Amino acid sequence: MMRIAVAGGCGLGYLIATGLSQAETAYNVVVLSRTLRREFAPFGIQVHVVDYTDKASLQFALQGIDLVISTISGNEQLNLINAAGHGRIRYFVPSEFEGSLSHRPSPHRDTQDRGSSQALALLQQWGDASRMKYTVFSCGIFMEHFHPFGLGSFSIGHGAGVANVGDYLLDMTLGIAEYPEKTAKGTTVRICLTSIYDVVRFIIAAVDIGPKHWPKEYTLRGDKLSLRDVVDACGQARGAQFEHSTVKYGELTSYITYFTQTGQQDRVSYYQRLLETANGRYEFSRATLNEAVDKSSRADVKPVNFKTWLASALTG
Repeated sequence: MMRIAVAGGCGLGYLIATGLSQAETAYNVVVLSRTLRREFAPFGIQVHVVDYTDKASLQFALQGIDLVISTISGNEQLNLINAAGHGRIRYFVPSEFEGSLSHRPSPHRDTQDRGSSQALALLQQWGDASRMKYTVFSCGIFMEHFHPFGLGSFSIGHGAGVANVGDYLLDMTLGIAEYPEKTAKGTTVRICLTSIYDVVRFIIAAVDIGPKHWPKEYTLRGDKLSLRDVVDACGQARGAQFEHSTVKYGELTSYITYFTQTGQQDRVSYYQRLLETANGRYEFSRATLNEAVDKSSRADVKPVNFKTWLASALTG
């Protein structure tokens, strides 16, 4: 049976680890965590307390592992990649879940990089030097950005500055939204959206299908909507129309410059994310993992659409 190590014991890491251990084909899962986490005991999941700055600690924890799924970032993930490469791990899934690889700007222009380009380059180096393969699971945007309590209530988004209500696109509490409707070419801005719970289900399905023929990137989604449709759906779910404030594409860089000069970094980050959204970072035409699951007799995932997810989020 495949042995899987999940790096990160809270948030998405917790959901992936427990999901894999409770799947129909239950997998042998080990969690790598900076601290001992007793919440995994009821699932029979072993927790390895690791020091991500200690090569020996990481290599010991990865002994006998076939697949590593990372939900950590920065230097800690780089150290984990190197340990996996030295340990001859066969497959690696980096912490790269939002935004399709082909639609990201070049590393020196990517304001949301946070070590992403370094991680991908290092994975490519190990792929060239050893048998370790990597696959990115790109889901567009987590639907939980629009949860009434914010993405941070799922222990996600703190490092990227999008944990709080209103950090991206709209504020569910205040009923206000600010966003670009059109791209630089005048087409409608759209995003793909997936619930984090469906991301977990898709990852489990991909493992069930088998990683031997995984591509460098799987795209997956539960829905695809224009930004206006996202805002309107949130208004309908709240029972109160949102106050819309649309921004022209050309104004986004002006706002970024102004707030940079005035030292308002939170607003800089807000408009940078909107600019990336307008540039298509979170939109893709094909959902390749959806297609692979639909063709497979070994997996079945029916992702929730945005309106259904919203209804559940607001009543649950």
